[in-house]
Amino acid sequence: MEFEWSLYQPAQLTPEEISESFEDPFSLRLLPYSNRYASQNRFFSLGFSSASKGIFAVYTSTGKVVRVVVARPMTEEETYFYKRKSQEYL
Repeated sequence: MEFEWSLYQPAQLTPEEISESFEDPFSLRLLPYSNRYASQNRFFSLGFSSASKGIFAVYTSTGKVVRVVVARPMTEEETYFYKRKSQEYL
């Protein structure tokens, strides 16, 4: 997977941590329910970096290139959702 960082404004997370969260075998890729995000072709990702940091990201994708728009640490509710969904795969 190739990443483009032109849209991303670094805050608390490094590009390496974010790309690791996409490589998480249990990462979740979600289609937005809101028309606001769907009309902009934006998607959500929930995953953990190799340092066990939970990351929520909003991104666009061409299928080959992922453009991260924004990323932040997961909230407590997002972490719970991630763990509940990952248990379904085991």
